[in-house]
Amino acid sequence: MKPIRKAIFPVAGLGTRFLPATKAMPKEMLTVVDRPLIQHVVDEAREAGIEHFIFVTGRNKGVIEDHFDRQFELEVTLKERNKSSDLKLLADDQPAAGSASFTRQQSPMGLGHAVWCARELVGNEPFALVLPDVLVQNKPGCLAQMIEAYNKAGDKSNIIAVEEVPMERIHQYGVVGIGKGDGKTFPITEMVEKPPREKAPSNLIITGRYILQPEIFDLLAKQTGGAGGEIQITDSMITLSKSQPFHAVKFEGKSFDCGSKVGFLAANVAYAMARPDIAPAFRDEIKRLLGN
Repeated sequence: MKPIRKAIFPVAGLGTRFLPATKAMPKEMLTVVDRPLIQHVVDEAREAGIEHFIFVTGRNKGVIEDHFDRQFELEVTLKERNKSSDLKLLADDQPAAGSASFTRQQSPMGLGHAVWCARELVGNEPFALVLPDVLVQNKPGCLAQMIEAYNKAGDKSNIIAVEEVPMERIHQYGVVGIGKGDGKTFPITEMVEKPPREKAPSNLIITGRYILQPEIFDLLAKQTGGAGGEIQITDSMITLSKSQPFHAVKFEGKSFDCGSKVGFLAANVAYAMARPDIAPAFRDEIKRLLGN
């Protein structure tokens, strides 16, 4: 069985739901407490053992590449001011030389197309797909839990992270049907993109984390566009599921949809409350704002 060494991070989106904040700054660089969204998901991938980080970018996304590069002027200034803790923080977040790659998605043709754009960097091996819009708060992280399930599932398996949502929201997501499992990992029997409530196979939605076999690239190359001409990853996964097994992992942890304003604000509160250095003062401030 080939290990999961590479992860794709699609970061080419326009972030229109956060305008005007994202007019000149990528939405992936919006901060949850003091770390950009993209840093949070890269941290999750590193914890899971990912060695090669592949970013699928678009126009005006150069700051993401700069974020994962060294800034010598800043390092010199911090050194001169004896800011050793800040220097260590930057060094710890710095990917190893040659471990980060960047490729362009020239046209906004959907998630499936963004994944296909990374095909040459991934090569013929299984890979993780991590959506920066979704944060999962837990230790071990969601991707680490998925890789553990992958290692048990056998060769040529595909893994999807899922979680339960109320049925009245089911039409907003990709949904899976499942068979009998072990309480955390289940065989996937059906995948449907944004079904009406009465036709949904379950209330388990796909939650922005995938482990996929490289055969998905050939399917994406042939995949026709759906609504708006976008190539959906779910359509190609449905085709791939006819020849390879798919498993759902009910991960432990709290997810936050940071593609929405409410989810993004909730993530900031949750991550701040988990920080011993700021949680007490932050809790007092929240109480004051709420009048409690």
